[in-house]
Amino acid sequence: MAEQFIYKNLGFIKILPAWAQEFAYKYGSKTANLYILHGNIRDYLPHKRKEDEFIFTRIQEYISEVLFGNQDIIAFYDLSSGVNFCTHEMAQDYQAAMASRFPGEAHTDFFSVEPEKSFYYLEKYFLAHIPPPGSKQKCRMVLIVDYAETIVPTGDLARLSEEDRYRLVTLNRWSHDPLFTEGDISIILLTENLADLSPRLVGSPSTVKVNVPFPDEPVRASFLRFKDAEGKLFLERGLTVERVAAVTSGLNLMNMDRLVAESHEEDKRLSLNYLRQKKKEIIENEAVGLLEFMETLCDLSLVSGHDFVKKRFKNAARAIKLGRLDVLPMGYLIAGPVGTGKSFMVSAFAGEIGIPMVKFRNFRSKWQGVTESNLERVLNILKSMAPVAVMIDEADAFLGDRDQEGDSGTSNRVFAQISSFMGNTEYRGKIIWFLITCRPDLIPIDLKRQGRAEEHLALFYPETDEEREALYETLARKLDLSVRKFSISDLFRKYRYEFSGADLEAVLIRAKLLAAMADRTFVTRDDMDAALGDFAPPAYPHEIELQNLVAVLECTSKEMIPKRFRTLDRGKLIKDIQELKALLGER
Repeated sequence: MAEQFIYKNLGFIKILPAWAQEFAYKYGSKTANLYILHGNIRDYLPHKRKEDEFIFTRIQEYISEVLFGNQDIIAFYDLSSGVNFCTHEMAQDYQAAMASRFPGEAHTDFFSVEPEKSFYYLEKYFLAHIPPPGSKQKCRMVLIVDYAETIVPTGDLARLSEEDRYRLVTLNRWSHDPLFTEGDISIILLTENLADLSPRLVGSPSTVKVNVPFPDEPVRASFLRFKDAEGKLFLERGLTVERVAAVTSGLNLMNMDRLVAESHEEDKRLSLNYLRQKKKEIIENEAVGLLEFMETLCDLSLVSGHDFVKKRFKNAARAIKLGRLDVLPMGYLIAGPVGTGKSFMVSAFAGEIGIPMVKFRNFRSKWQGVTESNLERVLNILKSMAPVAVMIDEADAFLGDRDQEGDSGTSNRVFAQISSFMGNTEYRGKIIWFLITCRPDLIPIDLKRQGRAEEHLALFYPETDEEREALYETLARKLDLSVRKFSISDLFRKYRYEFSGADLEAVLIRAKLLAAMADRTFVTRDDMDAALGDFAPPAYPHEIELQNLVAVLECTSKEMIPKRFRTLDRGKLIKDIQELKALLGER
């Protein structure tokens, strides 16, 4: 019998993927009528028939064929195709039954794309097939509604049209209708993002939500072996299926199928460089501009000074290479005044450990529900990409807080969504967060507490001549600057500026320009003297001092604090911060 497929045959359930097992057990409990499958639902889904034997199919076929065995009554609906059934016989039975019961109605109405008509007729059909009380006959009925966000979209109830309200009320009623429960009638909604659906439906206690994840490494490897058996996989010499599976994290099976097909058609073997480039393109397209891959060609050897922070990062890099993800912090808060190279330091760390780094781009929208949907999409992609480093620059302005007003609660929901995701210890060492800011005091405690951005590090301007010289030499290498040898320390003593890394880089660029205007390929002492003499330090000392003090206050280790701040009493530090804020007109 078909029901053996779904909940009686425990051996069958054990070979299902985790999400399908969750669905099978909840369906088998017979306590719910409405299910929402969300996430990676537009992909090929693997079914393990037996050891090392997989088939790959789409989600509608997976539900009807794999989970329910194409038996009893399985109907499909979406706004484009209207009503369909998984077999021709089921469709014929439905049409005959409806024509008999509604002889005056057009047959096309029974299969209409309009949900008001389709839902009405399907409900009558399902209820008519409920076996009478005491009967041993069983008839399982399933309606699979694709693109559910077009049927019950998110939005305020007051702004919904009459049609939208009808659909919402119908699905809500079905979700807890005892006739549906007793009659084994189930409704399965398919959507990529829960945030696109009506929150009343998603938040209902009668609704079961199941996430379909992106394929993990073993599934990707199985898919590649499946393609290899078909003779369609051409790998560069020395490249293995396992290696390709490892570097393609973040791609779903449809993306991988496309890469394999393009390689096969062009008779061109897949290489690691090609895969990495295509992965970057595909994920940025999937994220619809919400994530940006950061190039991490440098490592920590190109970072001058900040020895304590570099030591911490090198220890973390070694832990990752040893597979000790359990000892890594969930995330880092990187503070310090402008121009200290915070973003560059994080990029260098990513290059040190050899994992991809992405940067959050603006996912907020003026349209209701779109912001939450964008964020859900991005977080799902991050889960699939693990291990991955995530940089959030200007985190104080980007993330917001729980108490923002004026946007119908969107900012509060977004903040809660991000903080909850950041605190999920399942992703420790797999998703490493870097919150970068020059004003850590403006980041809510919820995000920088232990369990989220646990490690608080700070970068400061160089203090000594030795530190300035080391910074100069590092920047000269970074800029590929050809310099005639001279003592830079003499010039630093001549011009007693408090240089940031960005300031000194700007000076070097000016010196390089002077050399170019003199038709030279190298920089001389006179070039540097002229550039330093002309340089005017930024005229916002109070802001810089405030950024220094709040970074000192945030440090979790005294060793990284500059000597001039180490003796400051904490109470005096807080008082100075308050005075500077008052001077700058802050609350």
